[in-house]
Amino acid sequence: MTRLDLDALIDDPATRIVVTCGAGGVGKTTTAAALGLRAAERGRKVVVLTIDPARRLAQALGLTELDNTPRAVAEVDGSNGGRLDAMMLDMKRTFDEVVLAHATPEKAEQILANPFYVALSSSFAGTQEYMAMEKLGQLHKQAERSGDWDLIVVDTPPSRSALDFLDAPERLASLLEGRFLRLLLAPARGPLRLMSAGVNLAMSVMNKVLGAQVLTDVQTFAAAFDTLFGGFRERAEQTVALLREPHTVFLVVAAPQNDALREASYFAERLREEHMPLAGVVLNRVTTTHAPELSAERSLAAAEKLEEGETSDLTAAVLRLHADRMQQVVGDNKRADRFRRGHRAIATVDVPALPDDVHDLTGLRTIGKLLVSP
Repeated sequence: MTRLDLDALIDDPATRIVVTCGAGGVGKTTTAAALGLRAAERGRKVVVLTIDPARRLAQALGLTELDNTPRAVAEVDGSNGGRLDAMMLDMKRTFDEVVLAHATPEKAEQILANPFYVALSSSFAGTQEYMAMEKLGQLHKQAERSGDWDLIVVDTPPSRSALDFLDAPERLASLLEGRFLRLLLAPARGPLRLMSAGVNLAMSVMNKVLGAQVLTDVQTFAAAFDTLFGGFRERAEQTVALLREPHTVFLVVAAPQNDALREASYFAERLREEHMPLAGVVLNRVTTTHAPELSAERSLAAAEKLEEGETSDLTAAVLRLHADRMQQVVGDNKRADRFRRGHRAIATVDVPALPDDVHDLTGLRTIGKLLVSP
């Protein structure tokens, strides 16, 4: 079992993209921000792409409102020549940018005003994951063109499954190129198609299911979007290829709970199958204690003895709290050890749970130190 050396990772100029991923709620965003800050203060020119950070963390990074443009983070120590920019993904705006960049002005206007497009770009399942990858591609091209950054740190969306991030490009591309939208385009592609009994029957059924106005909106969208279908597939393939490049590494973040560790296992296996480089796993929020010599059993026994003698209710309560914590410590370590034994080839690092949420740069620096401390 190997310890994950994150300082070596972020100091290596060959590392250009770090993607943090894992189940929702395990601390991906905080880990990404802390790693980006540490890299910047060690001399890298970093941009962090965050997804829906907690309000306090956003304020710590100077992101007081949703902003799709990278902006400099104040109070970063740049004495080593580094810098830190940060941004939050605006899913709809990123989708709008794709349309504006790849459609004629007339087509773009039709698409952006279409109700079906508004719904698709704002809330369709998988769109956020796709647009995170789309934005990653944009940042990579900008970094190569301008030299503004030499390291991009990406926080993946808080999906039901961590695998959604890898699957989203294929899903969205398949939707936009699929038979459903192609069928909707059929009436607009010549009189011979209009004479098809099968097409007319299908349109009649969809009209009853969706309603006339919804169907009209979808047809209008499909007709206007037709020239962009292939572009989505092509860019999805380019982004997946970017994720396989030697300068890209994945960092899986997990908490010492069974569901999160299972998700980490699935993701590690998927990365191996997809030939994508996994740097290691961060086992986040591991419960620790300063009094490991007092076991949960001994603590509970002492509490029961005190309660029987009715000598100190407060001391007994403290002992019970300690017992609860020790049980959590034992459970966290058992689950973490079981994960490490099952994945001996994967480097890991444990980050102890903190008593408070991280809400400023000082807190992020603390997390950064814990990510690299033995």
